[in-house]
Amino acid sequence: MSKGTAGKSASGAAMSKYDVEVEARLKALEAQAHPTPTGKTQKKVDDRLDALEKAVKALQSSGGSGGSDHDKIIDLEAKINKLWN
Repeated sequence: MSKGTAGKSASGAAMSKYDVEVEARLKALEAQAHPTPTGKTQKKVDDRLDALEKAVKALQSSGGSGGSDHDKIIDLEAKINKLWN
């Protein structure tokens, strides 16, 4: 087990050696559990976001073109579900 050194938190409060060690371990775990999307994963996220933005813009631009707001919401919900499934 490595030894930490006393430090200060982001708010400036004093931290014990134990607190410093725990914070370092927590940051390492969070980095593994929530990695920043890269490559193929990032492209998939970007593609989904682009498609969702296009669907929203299409609904916004069709403002008075007929159909109820309820129908438009149902249509958007179906498009979103299709993107995420």
